[in-house]
Amino acid sequence: MSASTSAAAPAPLTGMRFAIGAFAVALATFMNVLDSSIANVAIPTLSGDLGVSVDEGTWVITVFSAANAVAIPLTGWLTQRIGQVKLFVAAILLFTISSALCGIAPNLTVLLAARVLQGVSAGPLIPLSQALLLTTFPKEKSGSALSLWAMTATVGPIAGPALGGWITDSYSWSWIFYINVPVGIFAAAAVWWIYRDRETATRRLPIDTVGLLALIGWVAALQILLDKGKDLDWFNSPVICALGVIALIGFAFFVIWELTEEKPIVDLRLFAVRNFRGGTIAISVAYAIFFANLVLLPQWIQEYLGYRAVDAGLVTAPLGIFAVVLAPVMGKLMIKTDARILATVAFAGFAAVFFMRSVYTTDIDQYTLILPTLLQGIPTALFFVPLTAIILSGLSPDKIPSAAGLSNFVRVFAGAVGTSLLANGWYDRTTLHHARLVEQANSYNPIFTGSIAHVQSTLQIGASNALAFVENELDAQAAMLGLNDIFWISAILFIVIIPLIWITHPSKDAAAGAATAGGH
Repeated sequence: MSASTSAAAPAPLTGMRFAIGAFAVALATFMNVLDSSIANVAIPTLSGDLGVSVDEGTWVITVFSAANAVAIPLTGWLTQRIGQVKLFVAAILLFTISSALCGIAPNLTVLLAARVLQGVSAGPLIPLSQALLLTTFPKEKSGSALSLWAMTATVGPIAGPALGGWITDSYSWSWIFYINVPVGIFAAAAVWWIYRDRETATRRLPIDTVGLLALIGWVAALQILLDKGKDLDWFNSPVICALGVIALIGFAFFVIWELTEEKPIVDLRLFAVRNFRGGTIAISVAYAIFFANLVLLPQWIQEYLGYRAVDAGLVTAPLGIFAVVLAPVMGKLMIKTDARILATVAFAGFAAVFFMRSVYTTDIDQYTLILPTLLQGIPTALFFVPLTAIILSGLSPDKIPSAAGLSNFVRVFAGAVGTSLLANGWYDRTTLHHARLVEQANSYNPIFTGSIAHVQSTLQIGASNALAFVENELDAQAAMLGLNDIFWISAILFIVIIPLIWITHPSKDAAAGAATAGGH
């Protein structure tokens, strides 16, 4: 649509058009966030089928994350050039096509190329889904719009491991990509049918080529550094050192260039807005802790408790129950309550859940595993909506796509950084606890010698096998103690970052403000 498009905000949708429109936008969002985690559990199987090592197979995750991270902050610029609706539909179709290419990939090279395309096309889906949902709902129900978005954005990563494990075990890893094809076709057709006459105005903008190349350079370098650092022994590797230098210099150049460029590819000046700055920092730090723990918990369950991938996914699945149940409630709460209070309650709830997990043992039962996960759904439901509303409130309509894109970029990137840092922290704490336990494993310790004798008599094995058995137990205990430390640190961090919420302006109608900014 041309620049002559009316600047008047479209009226909220009603009736069947409202139901289909909201469902289609949410479905596209769900498809995207689901795919960000669904491939994780399939890496061993995928690697074997393609004849590569598991380390090589993890590039399937790395290249998607890097491409996605680069594409997200470009949403604002692309929206002004193409229009919200056209860009959203094009992104869905490209995501669908690239998903099919992933499924039929005959080797790792083709699969990685398809995953790059998939990551790029996924970039605009999250921020534009927020913007479209805010124009779908009436102004007074904008909290419900954000609740619907938050529900799909949180349930997807939770359902991904369980669904991916089941599909891989029951069918083939290719089907974790094929399932996107019918979903994507339906979502694209429905969105175009409902929203094609609600296109935003477009205008010709110069291409900030230097800013774009700088963004690609430092984001890709840092993403690869974070994903491969542990495998390459971090900064003892010349490759990691080179990536670190590229990321640091590239980031510094990118910031300076974008702040001085008249038409930047990413509008970093948004950080001058108090609510955007405070809300983005708060949601990003919190998401980094939340997402990292969401990755580490299933990994520990599979590796040390012996759960199958699908079972480990099912243990984390209850997190989505309250996220779904509380979605309609959040819409009403946002109208009556200061968004900062809701976010504070969420952070306190996260802290309580992680304190509960910080006393886990290796003989933990399923109930004790699932209860904190179930309860974590409550702060998860209270977490995204208020902070997203704060971030978008007070911005002019033309700034919403850029703000949504930039804040989501920072949040997603913080999730990658947090996962890397906490995973490395778990490894370091496990090593420390293992060393301390081994110090006690000597012939002068009656507890240790008694344990060896008990294992020998119980299992009817020799001394060397008994020592190996005890060593495995020490490994499991050290990993558990290390993970308990991570849970405890996560709980403390959620308490410490609560003040970040309160640097924003007080508001009881942040959701309404966000809707106003979205064009109402």
